[in-house]
Amino acid sequence: MEPTKRGRVRVEPTAKRVRVYVEGLPVADTTRALLVWEVPYYPTYYFPVEDVRMDALKATGETRHSPSRGDAPVHDVAGRPGAAVVHGDDAPLPEIRGHVRFDWDAMDNWFEEDEEVFVHARDPYTRVDVLAASRHVRVEVGGVTVADSRSPRILFETGLPPRYYLPKTDVRLDLLRPSETVTRCPYKGRAEYWSVGEDEQGKDLVWSYPTPLPESQKIAGLVAFYDEKVDVYIDGVLQPRPKTKFA
Repeated sequence: MEPTKRGRVRVEPTAKRVRVYVEGLPVADTTRALLVWEVPYYPTYYFPVEDVRMDALKATGETRHSPSRGDAPVHDVAGRPGAAVVHGDDAPLPEIRGHVRFDWDAMDNWFEEDEEVFVHARDPYTRVDVLAASRHVRVEVGGVTVADSRSPRILFETGLPPRYYLPKTDVRLDLLRPSETVTRCPYKGRAEYWSVGEDEQGKDLVWSYPTPLPESQKIAGLVAFYDEKVDVYIDGVLQPRPKTKFA
């Protein structure tokens, strides 16, 4: 199948085996999944109905509307309410006819081949490069220097500004307070956070991946800051704050 587009929606096949589990039950298992870019940032998986445990799905009698993907009947999945839609023969995109879309967060586990994937499907057009550098990176929060390093590792990720990961020995750890926030990234793994100071502006400004995924091992244990919310000096030059969804 050749990639196709309708409006801002892109559809293309993937050769990966993809599986979805709910409470230990494999509700979908296919080597014929479609990647569908419903939003520009990342794709989601659509499964042929032949590769879905349709006995685990129960129609609710409702439909869900999308301007680009049409109306699709809503289904509960193994007791999870409204967790899937099934696109029939009237779907405006021919490629998704006869396919099931699961709500990512309503499912317990997603696997690409035998590796579990978190947050969303990996985008085959997203690349992560981690490069050692000798740039002088200094980070200020409220006029106070919180980090000063000459041995950063710079993470370049498609569609995002560079992230400067710094050794903890170059960071004022005494100014950081642990946060309960935890996030996951399908390319880097599980991140833990710190805040700077006591006010809301300093909340969750700092993060680290203690045990990142293999492709991002070079940032293990290093610390990064939201450049959108702090002042970052590179080789003595104050950098403009990036305009991203994290700002």
